[in-house]
Amino acid sequence: MGFLSGKKALITGVASDRSIAVGISEAFAREGAELAFTHQGDRLKGRVEDVAARCNSKMVLPLDVTDDAQIAHVMQEIEQQWGGIDIVIHSIGFAPREQLQGRYLDAVTREGFAISHDISAYSFAALGKAARPLMQGRDAAMLTLTYLGAVRAVPMYNVMGPAKASLEANVRFMAADLGSEGIRVNGISAGPIKTLAAAGISGFRDMLSSAAAASPLKRNVTIEDVGNTAAFLCSDLAAGITGEIIYVDAGYRIMGMQFPGQ
Repeated sequence: MGFLSGKKALITGVASDRSIAVGISEAFAREGAELAFTHQGDRLKGRVEDVAARCNSKMVLPLDVTDDAQIAHVMQEIEQQWGGIDIVIHSIGFAPREQLQGRYLDAVTREGFAISHDISAYSFAALGKAARPLMQGRDAAMLTLTYLGAVRAVPMYNVMGPAKASLEANVRFMAADLGSEGIRVNGISAGPIKTLAAAGISGFRDMLSSAAAASPLKRNVTIEDVGNTAAFLCSDLAAGITGEIIYVDAGYRIMGMQFPGQ
């Protein structure tokens, strides 16, 4: 019996087999959780259904997180089929491609800034607002995915840096707000991983090689690494952890400089 047995989890953000959300869903399924998935648009529906099938899930629902009516519909479906929910995974981030090229002030626009924050940060709060009634009395957990660019300037990450900083603030405020209701809220700051979303960042391959060379473990992390940490954080094993950003980055964040010969 896995340590998530009996838990019901909503997984958002599957875009391809390389998505971090896939690593999370596979770890959850291995540990016994029952899963529901969302997909953004018809183009991704088949991919998400394939992942859901591998995880023995038949609940795949459309969701555009910029539409509160669609968020409400997802929660209504979950309530009808499950009665409640124990875990919500937010693995969603977006900025228009032109916002992730060149220098920050040359690229950033008012519209691009608003879009990036709405989809990448506010959507986590929106999911929390909608799921909150379904998580009551269940020792529930919410988890989001962030990146080092929230706290450090990373070339080409541009507007996603402020958006992820906003997301991390969300984690703290939501944890403080929901803690008295037995709902924990955390984030994982993953090292660079070759996902569909990352492909839109100019120079991403250089980021991968640089991170691997500078990290203590001398490698990049995988979606499996992140998935295993997510499974722990959303389980009762982590009952005393909330409001935290956990780094899964092969130790890259701790390094001030690279030591010769290491």
